[in-house]
Amino acid sequence: MTNAPALPIDAVIPQLRAALAESGRAVLIAPPGAGKTTGVPLALLPDIRGRILMLEPRRLATRAAAQRLAETLGEAPGGQVGFRIRGEAVPGRRIEVVTEGILTRMLQSDPSLPGVGCVIFDEFHERSLDADLGLALIVEAREAVRPDLQLLVMSATLDAQPVAQLLEGAPVIVAEGRAFPVETRWLERPLSGGTRLAVEAARLIAHAFAEETEGTLLAFLPGEGDIRRVAASLGDLPAEIVPLYGALPFAQQRAALSQPGPMRRIVLATAIAETSLTIPGVRVVVDAGRARRSRFDPASGMSRLVTERASRAEAEQRRGRAGRVAPGVCYRMWARAEEGAMPAFAPPEIASADLTGLALELAVWGGDPAQMAFLTSPPAAAMAEARALLADLGALDAAGRITPHGRLLAGLPVHPRLAHMLAVAGPAAADLAALLSARAPLKGDGTDVAALLRAMRNPEMGAIRAEAVRLRKRAPKAAVPGLVAGAMASLAYPDRIGLRRPGEAPRFILSGGRGAALPEGDPLAAGPLIVALDLDGAGVEPRIRLAAALSEGDLRSLHEGRITREAVCAWSPRDGRIIALQRERLGALTLTETPWPDPPVELRAAAAVEGLRALGLPWTAAAARLRSRMALLGEPMDDATLLADPDWLLPWLARARTSADLRALDLTEALTARLGWEGQQRLDRLAPPHFTTPLGRRVPIDYGAADPSIEVKLPEMYGVSAHPTVAGRPLRITLLSPAGRPVQVTTDLPGFWDSSYPEVRKDMRGRYPRHPWPEDPRAADPTMRAKPRGT
Repeated sequence: MTNAPALPIDAVIPQLRAALAESGRAVLIAPPGAGKTTGVPLALLPDIRGRILMLEPRRLATRAAAQRLAETLGEAPGGQVGFRIRGEAVPGRRIEVVTEGILTRMLQSDPSLPGVGCVIFDEFHERSLDADLGLALIVEAREAVRPDLQLLVMSATLDAQPVAQLLEGAPVIVAEGRAFPVETRWLERPLSGGTRLAVEAARLIAHAFAEETEGTLLAFLPGEGDIRRVAASLGDLPAEIVPLYGALPFAQQRAALSQPGPMRRIVLATAIAETSLTIPGVRVVVDAGRARRSRFDPASGMSRLVTERASRAEAEQRRGRAGRVAPGVCYRMWARAEEGAMPAFAPPEIASADLTGLALELAVWGGDPAQMAFLTSPPAAAMAEARALLADLGALDAAGRITPHGRLLAGLPVHPRLAHMLAVAGPAAADLAALLSARAPLKGDGTDVAALLRAMRNPEMGAIRAEAVRLRKRAPKAAVPGLVAGAMASLAYPDRIGLRRPGEAPRFILSGGRGAALPEGDPLAAGPLIVALDLDGAGVEPRIRLAAALSEGDLRSLHEGRITREAVCAWSPRDGRIIALQRERLGALTLTETPWPDPPVELRAAAAVEGLRALGLPWTAAAARLRSRMALLGEPMDDATLLADPDWLLPWLARARTSADLRALDLTEALTARLGWEGQQRLDRLAPPHFTTPLGRRVPIDYGAADPSIEVKLPEMYGVSAHPTVAGRPLRITLLSPAGRPVQVTTDLPGFWDSSYPEVRKDMRGRYPRHPWPEDPRAADPTMRAKPRGT
């Protein structure tokens, strides 16, 4: 082991080892920066027979924790330390760091966890569904078959007593936290209700970056969209802006975990940065005070992500990131007085998430959630909804028990897609399942999977043939016999059923919404329907490497329940007009499309609004002048605002059909109606549309410039001794020559008469001798006429 620096957690290691030796279970509370993720597994190694299994809530944290543990031992992952995440595994002899869902799979396979001597739940305060399920399952497994298994729950911020009671009175050990103080700064007053989070967060980050001149700044934002918007706002700062969120490619995630260069760094992160990750050099934290949580919507039967106020525990966890390497500062985007209204802890995911997966796992396990060691019991209503869905899928019977079909899907040694294909199509699908499991080993013979199926007799396909034999023996009798390859493939990949796009190029739209393309000249390119079995994954429209032909008859017979019928009245940017159609759809695919001759007027008007959003509002000169006047009333008059609530415009759109109709629309009448009578009176009072000259001529006032302005011929203003005003401001007057050319621009007509007019008079008398140019314009009569010839 390398000479690792002392960690705050070291002080309680003897107490922790003693507790585990005596009772085999413990709860460890250690604030951020204590070093529990790195220090505890290594400290326990001498006491544990077998491997230590440590759970992390996220893949990035799993990989990073394994890397740090291995480095502390002076080696790379793959020696004493390994990790396992979805799709990737590096074995470790003594310590294995895994994501929380991996534990469930291991327990379902063998509840005795052979070779494992200790299980550690790290960052349990996040209370993910997988963590709660894993803890409930392992408590049962420990009681039933592994009483010697040591169990440790670690958390940074958690009410420890309920967990300790769940573990039959497990000892609670509390460690001191960070070694450096963190100053906390709040807003002087709460943000107003209409404040945009990204705008205010960018402002606070820029302020904190300017105030604190050392170290990395770590900002916590709710989601990827907020991170992108804030990053765009901070582009002018002399800093390296680094995003960090779960959907980022791993290489980009690693950038936030690397040592910063000479330029200061700002890391814009979601809650992924709250826990085990080590972000070097953080001295400043900016907390936007929001968290993204999964919420189950009973009306739709789906979970959706909502942004909510963070808990005090989450805020404390984030604050702690500023004090790991030196004294730090935490800026909180809320007033101190607001903290009393913040929840103490984040709600557990089990209380609000879609529980279908949990219900299936419990059905496979054979456990009753009411009798199991759940820290928070699954809500009865949500569990009932989940069981109903599983029953509809045939995974549960009427009594809520796992069905043979559901157990078969879990037990077949292939991907669940292929397991479902085997369950429906039977042994006939074994060759295809074996081929797809092998990732299409043959190249250069086109994309048609039928060619590979015919090649199964070749000697080089021996391993795949052996796998097919094994699957054929384990596959059930076909539920739908006689299916050809394309039909079977569509069972495995219902989201990759492809419909050819119009045109000569072999381009397809897949039922899941993605585009894809076959190579030019491929034999499958001539057909209208395929199933894309393997894609290269590159670009906006990936290349299809393996596919199967699909007939429309097989599509309809196997996927009739997925086909929807809809009537569509919408704006088509491609056609530049409103389209009204009746369609049959399978996901993103349009199977049939016929005209809808008479859609309701309100739908046509709404579609026209979408057209205006795409084309922009058609501003005639008169409408533009009216918009400029209305803007003086303090109301936003940009296109986006006007179209955000378009009810005022709908009566004028009932007959619009095409982009030409929309461009011909005169908005003046609609805007006037939007104002109403009182609004029109107020507008005419504050921003009159015209200026009346001394001759009684009405000149339109242009409100689009910085000051209200008019253009008028100079002789028409004779006799005016006081400068006209509009809306409390001087009118900007462009004085014109008799030929209509600008002579002078003024907001002080009396001053012009006194200062510049004599010189202008000399010039104008020479240029326009037939027009009157009096010495005293104040005393002269306004005129638009020239003198008669000969006078």
